[in-house]
Amino acid sequence: MAKTERPERSARVNATRELILSTAERLFAERGVHEVSNRQISEAAGQGNNTAVGYHFGTKTDLVRAIVHKHAVPVEERRRELIAELGAEPDVRDWVTILVRSATDHMDSLGTPSWLARFSAQLMNDPSLREIQQQESLSAPMLQQVVEGLGEHLAELPPAVRIERGDMARHLIIQMTAEFERALAEGRPTARASWQEMADGLIDGIVGLLTAPVTG
Repeated sequence: MAKTERPERSARVNATRELILSTAERLFAERGVHEVSNRQISEAAGQGNNTAVGYHFGTKTDLVRAIVHKHAVPVEERRRELIAELGAEPDVRDWVTILVRSATDHMDSLGTPSWLARFSAQLMNDPSLREIQQQESLSAPMLQQVVEGLGEHLAELPPAVRIERGDMARHLIIQMTAEFERALAEGRPTARASWQEMADGLIDGIVGLLTAPVTG
């Protein structure tokens, strides 16, 4: 009897963790990470125990890290698939396409409404939380391959300009996807009809940004 109870209990625990993660992601996206307490997350997730978040995840920082990792895994896998489709001599557009579509394809798969893009935008605006995203990025070998591939094509840019434009590109991806996600969730009209078309415009913009002439 005990052997059949363990998998059932494990399934319940996993379901509770997933419910807490999705609830926290939504609340963080809508209100901001620092505006939402673990108690509020537990209540919104329908947990009778108000300490459920702490029990399953630990601190709020641990919870944020768990949400980031949850989405980082499928995004990294999508990068792997797109890299495998590259031709023999990929150019800037090819590498930017992987950078953008690995994110937007995953966001598209989440359906509407979703909260990942707006959650990521909240993290971007906070240095301590942004570091969690950066740490996850450093452990993603496919992302590092994309960054290196882009770097080879942008080697003629002064190092400071290369770093600056990389920051600009990152902000564009996060802020533009957050605005698109918000518009979809609220039923507002968008300049692009789908995540696929939105990615097309974003790729065009980032390629232009990275390859623009340098003043001075």
